[in-house]
Amino acid sequence: MMVGSLRWKVAALITLACCAVVAVVGILVHRTTLGRTMWQGEGRALQSVSVIAKQYRAGAPPEEPVLWTESIKRPDELPSLLRERLAVESPATWYDDRKPDQPWMWAAQRVGGGLVATSMMDMGGDMRQLRALDRAMVRAALTALAVVVPVSVCLAELTNRRLRRVARTARRIANGDLDARIAPAPPRRGGGLARWGGRDEIADISAAVDSMAASLQHRLLAEQRFTADVAHDLRTPLMGLVTVVELLEEGEATDLVRDRVRVLRSLVEDLLEVSRLDAGAEVAERLRVPLAEVAEESAARVGVEARVLVSGNPVAETDPRRLDRILANLVLNAQRHGKPPVEITVGDHMIEVRDRGPGFPPELLADGPKRFRTGAAERGRGHGLGLTIALGQAHVIGADLTLANAPGGGAVATLRLPTRLPG
Repeated sequence: MMVGSLRWKVAALITLACCAVVAVVGILVHRTTLGRTMWQGEGRALQSVSVIAKQYRAGAPPEEPVLWTESIKRPDELPSLLRERLAVESPATWYDDRKPDQPWMWAAQRVGGGLVATSMMDMGGDMRQLRALDRAMVRAALTALAVVVPVSVCLAELTNRRLRRVARTARRIANGDLDARIAPAPPRRGGGLARWGGRDEIADISAAVDSMAASLQHRLLAEQRFTADVAHDLRTPLMGLVTVVELLEEGEATDLVRDRVRVLRSLVEDLLEVSRLDAGAEVAERLRVPLAEVAEESAARVGVEARVLVSGNPVAETDPRRLDRILANLVLNAQRHGKPPVEITVGDHMIEVRDRGPGFPPELLADGPKRFRTGAAERGRGHGLGLTIALGQAHVIGADLTLANAPGGGAVATLRLPTRLPG
């Protein structure tokens, strides 16, 4: 699975969101706990200094020093920040973190005629508890991420699996499988798309793809039925026309009529063959076929002068009649729409037909051959059925027919035969 797949993107987004939430909550908890610790430390220090001040007022003579700490003997030895605060307000507090491993909370209060009572509260235990809380929150966050990330990957995979099913079905439809559908069964109460994935955006896309496939299948079937009906309806009067033409007196006009009747007969036969291919009624017969011999005979049968280049003595197991039909259409297409010389290169399970003409038009290479379309005006006359039939017959024998333009100019049709026909 690629790292850039939707599953990992969703998992990454969920992980980032969880990290952001954990960071915000951790900062809020840390700041709140720190503020509460400072407030409690200030309260204890102020309570202590208040007790000292009361004791002084009760029994100590005025203008004498009050109770100092062990390290502070005179008021001017108090920290400067505490003295500045004490000059503004009394009592005053100050948190001394100059020694991170031994922080103190100071409190001072003026007593009587300018004397100062002081108190120091050790905040080391409180800070250690705060750091322990931070470590506990980090461990809890990592544990939560270790659970959330796999769960998010699994949840994203459920959605990703549905999207992959949509993509596979769309590719099957594009490849000609018009019976492919995304929904496993027709919608019914409590089932169908609602049972499969719920009424969400993916379900809407699935329904749209299925509707598109059904509409496309209906239109193509209607087109195929029309082609088959026209071909069959034309066949009977055409046979009568062929018989009548043979009874005409010899002459230039008769030759012209016969030529047009042959063209019409070839077109009707092509239409009938296309209709059979569309109906899927064609079945290949498996025989061992010498490829070079079939290529030469196919070119000679349709009257095309082609140079056959053979490598070794290639033999393939395929249907000789359908292979002949494919090669005949390819060399006729090369003669009509290209320029000589026409070359047929025969190799191991591969036959390539090339001409020296303008090549296949871009739209034909992009969309494939279309019936009754030759692609461009410069490609000459034709009905666009030759390549359509060649592709259809190649599908019947399990071969792969690719169309391309050679770097040096000209159209190249490559037929790759399978080692064995599909069963």
